Amino acid sequence: MLNQLRLVSISLLISVSVYSQSDSTAIPKRTYKTKVLPSGELLEIDGLLNEKAWEVVPWEGDFTVFDPNNGEVPSQPTKFKITYDAKFLYVGVRCFDSVPANIERRLARRDNFAGDWIELNIDSYNDKRTGFSFNVSAAGVKGDEFISQNGNNWDASWNPIWYTATNIDELGWTAEMKIPFSQLKFGKKEEQIWGLQLNRRFFRAEERSLWQPMLRGAPGWVSEFGILRGLFNIQPQKQLEIQPFVVNQLDTYPSEARNPFRDGSDFRFNGGLDAKIGITNDLTLDLTVNPDFGQVDADPGAIALDGFQIFFEERRPFFIENKNIFDYEFADGNDNLFYSRRIGRSPQGFVVDEDAEFIDHPKNSTILGAAKFSGKTKNGWSLGLLESVTGNMFAEVLDTLGNGREELVEPLTNYLVGRVQKDFNERNSYVGGIFTATNRNLPDNLSFLRKSAYSGGLDFRHNWKERQYYLEGNFVGSHIMGSKVAITDTQRSITHLFQRVDADHVNVDTTRTSLTGTGGKLELGKAGGGSWRYNGGVIWRSPELELNDVGFLRQADEIKQYASIRRLFLKPTGFYRTAQVGLEQFTTYDFQGNYNRVQYEFQGFINYKNNWWTEAGAAHKPRIFSNTVLRGGPRWQWSEENFWFLFFGSDRRKKFNFTLGYVNSQAAEDNFSLKRYVFRCNYQPFDAFSLSISSEYEENPNKTQYVSESSFNGTARYITANIDQRTFNTAIRFNYSLNPNLSIQYYGEPFISRGTYTDFNYVNNSIAEKLDERITLYSDSQISKSQETGSYLIDENLNGNTDYEIADPDFSFVQFRSNLVMRWEYIPGSEIFLVWSQGVVGFGDPTETLGRNLDNQILGQKKDNTFLLKATYRFIL
Repeated sequence: MLNQLRLVSISLLISVSVYSQSDSTAIPKRTYKTKVLPSGELLEIDGLLNEKAWEVVPWEGDFTVFDPNNGEVPSQPTKFKITYDAKFLYVGVRCFDSVPANIERRLARRDNFAGDWIELNIDSYNDKRTGFSFNVSAAGVKGDEFISQNGNNWDASWNPIWYTATNIDELGWTAEMKIPFSQLKFGKKEEQIWGLQLNRRFFRAEERSLWQPMLRGAPGWVSEFGILRGLFNIQPQKQLEIQPFVVNQLDTYPSEARNPFRDGSDFRFNGGLDAKIGITNDLTLDLTVNPDFGQVDADPGAIALDGFQIFFEERRPFFIENKNIFDYEFADGNDNLFYSRRIGRSPQGFVVDEDAEFIDHPKNSTILGAAKFSGKTKNGWSLGLLESVTGNMFAEVLDTLGNGREELVEPLTNYLVGRVQKDFNERNSYVGGIFTATNRNLPDNLSFLRKSAYSGGLDFRHNWKERQYYLEGNFVGSHIMGSKVAITDTQRSITHLFQRVDADHVNVDTTRTSLTGTGGKLELGKAGGGSWRYNGGVIWRSPELELNDVGFLRQADEIKQYASIRRLFLKPTGFYRTAQVGLEQFTTYDFQGNYNRVQYEFQGFINYKNNWWTEAGAAHKPRIFSNTVLRGGPRWQWSEENFWFLFFGSDRRKKFNFTLGYVNSQAAEDNFSLKRYVFRCNYQPFDAFSLSISSEYEENPNKTQYVSESSFNGTARYITANIDQRTFNTAIRFNYSLNPNLSIQYYGEPFISRGTYTDFNYVNNSIAEKLDERITLYSDSQISKSQETGSYLIDENLNGNTDYEIADPDFSFVQFRSNLVMRWEYIPGSEIFLVWSQGVVGFGDPTETLGRNLDNQILGQKKDNTFLLKATYRFIL
């Protein structure tokens, strides 16, 4: 069956390749030739462009519309100049506007691209895959991003030091940029030849125009840049920056009687250092000592009843910058050999002591130091090396006699990640590799942790026919070592479940002290040219693959085949600006050969002429088997499922815009269902202030939600029940910008999820076609609830004795997190943060409504507060 599906996918790709429309003609590359500033000439960055020194180079213009009317003359013309001296690149831009009073000047914080703006993109590596982006709005708001993957990834965490100013006059608006060569990366040559693109947003018409013309269906972004020449004898500038910081922090919280660890407040003073050292102009060493991330937003609320770990995005600046170099997404979803949230994670140990009266358990592991060596050479080598050490973490314990002690809950741990890629075939292809290592200094009480874990991988991508077609793939391997307890726990974890009672290809071996696994992906597709896009491939994860020490792996033991095709409608009509429709299909198997899942999905998107939009989709899942639902029990069959979704929204340019969405999923026999209601809105009543709200309400009933496992007369009982789960969360953000460098931001999110269980049952035939054959409901005579313990007592054989108990699974989880941050960049690269954070986590009454629990547990509870003052100063040496 698997071989047949692979043949079908390959045949689909070949047939679409043959019958798709003919490839478009390549657009000739434009060239801008700059000149050096005359000796002694200076340019003041004030946005006026009135200095005589600008006359050394001529104006360049003739921009072309990219979106929506690709290839046409723009509504408003644009022209620019570029010059340079020994240390800086200077760019001047004139954005003409026939109605200057209507230029949109929305204030925002850095990297928020609102209103009219101009963007400069430079590919100083000239590798046609990576670039540096510098953006300034008509209001003077600065933005900068590192571009990778030929435009598929834009990293806004890159914050170089550069200078810009804008001015509005009777002709429109002007912008000046002064970019230090130390912030760009290039090799030593007599003449630098760089990729160049300028991109203007004309806000009123929502029109994008480019200096280098580019088709909407192009296979990438950086590869389509024009050429910048005339940069002679520039000496590479080695970057050397040191940024010390100091932090004052006060925590307040409800005090607990007699608990010395919760007396109502804590104060700490802390300091650390970040540094950026240019080893060469191409390669940079980043260092951090005792980093502090107190100004970073809290994670959103989440709860997972399926037992799997929850993936949270990285928010810490040190790990975000140059993240693209270290990424190794080898499969689908969030599976990655490097997941930086493992570094500084919550301690995994715990205190087991009946005499322990009070325990102060640390929330996160302390990062003693980290170093990151990264960059790309002129010969096409992309290099990354990250080393980090987290310290021993201790829980403080006070026993009933008043004696205090410390107990280790997280050991000294070393993390190492190495990444390399090499371009070849005129930058159209690359090969690469990655290696990771995690080593822990384990004492006896933490022997349940793995002592060491290693992973590695090889990847490649080959593009041809002007990058329109590609073949990419990777191979990964892992090897973990530890005590017999640690490796047994790994085998039994939900990622692996070697104890599955009906699995012939895996079993738990309690004598093992290591596991070795593999995984990978192979994909073929069309990425650009014409109106068709398609791909197909296969992914696998072997049963023993384990990456969760410094990577992220949700589930092993899977083989997945997939294929997709999309039709793009890129030429505007009187009805829409752009649209697309697509079909996707995938099937999954495990390594025993079980055919577990098949899914067919349709998706469509349309952006109307008035810039409103609609997105819709539907899917059919005729076969859904799972190896994980019963947590080590037999393979489980869900009833077949159909789902659909519909989202639509208004013009995002408007000062008030919104999105409404609805998701509906229904399984046969009412096995389970999902209804999700989504509302999002953004409101900017005046240029300096913006407010956004994102709310979701979800109902997720399920007649066979897993509860627990028991034993009856030597037979395993896998117990499920009908759950009525309801979840509500709202994320609120506002931003008030006094000027482009001084802003106040607020983030707050209440989250509540409530689940009540009824109709308890046990599994008798987990793969039966009909739901009533899969489970057997307990009768009223078999199940009762204890008034003393609250547990459910099961008398399955009705002999008057309790055969087993089920703990009451009802829950109501409530969480609130908020940050109020004042950020002032008082000089480029140096900042002051004033932060007030609030939070509360609790458990409500499952019998109450969501609204009442929200009121009691969030509005009616005293909250934990953190007040923080952080100051940094960036020395450029």
